[in-house]
Amino acid sequence: MFPDVFRDVDHLEDFMSMPTLAVVEDLANLEGDVAVLGVAGKVGVCLARMIKRAAPEKRVIGVSRFSEAGLEAHLQSWGVETIRCDLLDEAAVNALPKVANVIYMAGMKFDYKGREDLLWAMNTIAPGIVAKAFAGSRIVAFSTIHVYPWSNPLHGGTGETTPPFARPGEYANSVVGRERTFQYYSRRFGTPGRIARLVYAIDMRYGVLQEIASWVMSRTPIPLDTGHANIIWQGDATAQIIRLLRHCEVPSSPINIGGPETVSVRRLALEFGELLGIEPVFTGSEQTDCLLVNCEAAADLLGNPVVPVRTQVRWVADWVKSGKPLYDKPSKFQVRSGVF
Repeated sequence: MFPDVFRDVDHLEDFMSMPTLAVVEDLANLEGDVAVLGVAGKVGVCLARMIKRAAPEKRVIGVSRFSEAGLEAHLQSWGVETIRCDLLDEAAVNALPKVANVIYMAGMKFDYKGREDLLWAMNTIAPGIVAKAFAGSRIVAFSTIHVYPWSNPLHGGTGETTPPFARPGEYANSVVGRERTFQYYSRRFGTPGRIARLVYAIDMRYGVLQEIASWVMSRTPIPLDTGHANIIWQGDATAQIIRLLRHCEVPSSPINIGGPETVSVRRLALEFGELLGIEPVFTGSEQTDCLLVNCEAAADLLGNPVVPVRTQVRWVADWVKSGKPLYDKPSKFQVRSGVF
């Protein structure tokens, strides 16, 4: 069912964008075409491809500034239409095709020091422009678990009923602003929506597993202060987020998208050590709180993820050991200050 390893990036992206039967069925029962705004990020490319593979009769439009060379042609080769657009340009956004379904993936995350104004503009003003322009559509908007307070990992993780929390650092606060902006316009215009609070998607090229495996390989001390995390295979996360288009509400409501397990950082490192033949080096110790969420609502609505954690660990170990390409985009899951 699952490949033993991934030969290269093409093999990885082909598998990661393979739709499940549930995705195919949900898109078949979803009226209208789909636009993916901010398609050029780490997750967006395979998400747009998955939609097109699952529903080849639908028009799938990928919108981005497309600053990375070759990415636009890559999407077009799979049948995804592309439009270049700056989402802070209100006239350009208003000129986009008004399709029935929108997945909003744009935003600014890390490395914003000295550009805090742009961080807030991308995470609050752009959503307002989009929400007004697509008031007649369904909108599934990406968010993050960084809007939550930390909790004791023994208590099952934080759920959606916990209000967004003004944590240290401007990033988390700006994302609270993004959520509230979509909710305001959802209520004002009656726009159905969902807010997908995604937690640590796993690709071979980035994410919590890749970082821990790389630390083991390089014998870098692995920080244990943030001792637990949620993870989810990116293909599973993509499938669940696409399916949320059939589960939109007014006003737009949040839902945690991630694996149901509480995963131990120490245990992951020890498993990578066994697979790589290297004894992990640790620093610090598990603290009584961390950023952990409860994903039971998504499991009830959409079912559990397909790819188990152990399979992901095996894949990542092989990828890192064989020196295949990595993104230089750390998740910074271990950062406890809120400042990224």
